[in-house]
Amino acid sequence: MAGVGIGCIIALLIHWPAQWLAQSLTQATQGQVQLQEAQGSIWQGSGKLVLTGGAGSRDAMALPGRIAWQLNLRMHAWALPSLNVQVQASCCMTQAALIQLSAQPSQGTWQLQIADHQSQWPAHLLSGLGAPWNTLQPEGQLVLVTHQLQLQGNAQSAAMKGSVRLTAADMSSKLSTLRPMGTYQILIDGGTPARATPVLTLTTLSGSLLLNGQGQWQNDRLQFRGEATAVPEHAAALSNLLNIIGRRQGARSLLSLG
Repeated sequence: MAGVGIGCIIALLIHWPAQWLAQSLTQATQGQVQLQEAQGSIWQGSGKLVLTGGAGSRDAMALPGRIAWQLNLRMHAWALPSLNVQVQASCCMTQAALIQLSAQPSQGTWQLQIADHQSQWPAHLLSGLGAPWNTLQPEGQLVLVTHQLQLQGNAQSAAMKGSVRLTAADMSSKLSTLRPMGTYQILIDGGTPARATPVLTLTTLSGSLLLNGQGQWQNDRLQFRGEATAVPEHAAALSNLLNIIGRRQGARSLLSLG
């Protein structure tokens, strides 16, 4: 009887349906990130990635194609097992993203490592998240690059090493007739011995809409301050956008978060 019971549990774990993973993702993100039409198991499957504004929102945007995953539980002789994850989006990745998750329950700690990776995503996907993205309706390409990225934490706090760079290339918005408005870079640089918390920097690489600012995580919340301005020859075409994205102060729009 014990053998039959153990066999049933192992069979259930091996063939655990992908719908369970989809439901868990929806619950964890309060419905803003959904995995629809999930197929396969939690260990190997695929689904349709959809971003929404959450409960009660009519906004939704689906990623072209499907996103596939593969999970492997790796056993170690002198340590707890680690979970290796491969994620592949046919529309946006030339190679799979590799993620390793390990934990020490006795110490209440966990660690997440992401291999160096580059992918490119359509900016209009953000419109599915609702306000303010559904108002801005961004267009362009989002190029994501990770470098030696590692997250560590416990129940009270988390720390980051490495960096994440997001380049928003040739961006435009329905709030302006100017196309494109510019290319921008967001860099999140992990903590160092001299600086315990990650720093976020926003810079303009090119374009007529000028964005810049800096933020830092305080008590696990991002505090960001920046400003947006327009080059004089395109000030009229960008005036409406500047009124929406921040608090207007003369020719500037002040950006604030947290």
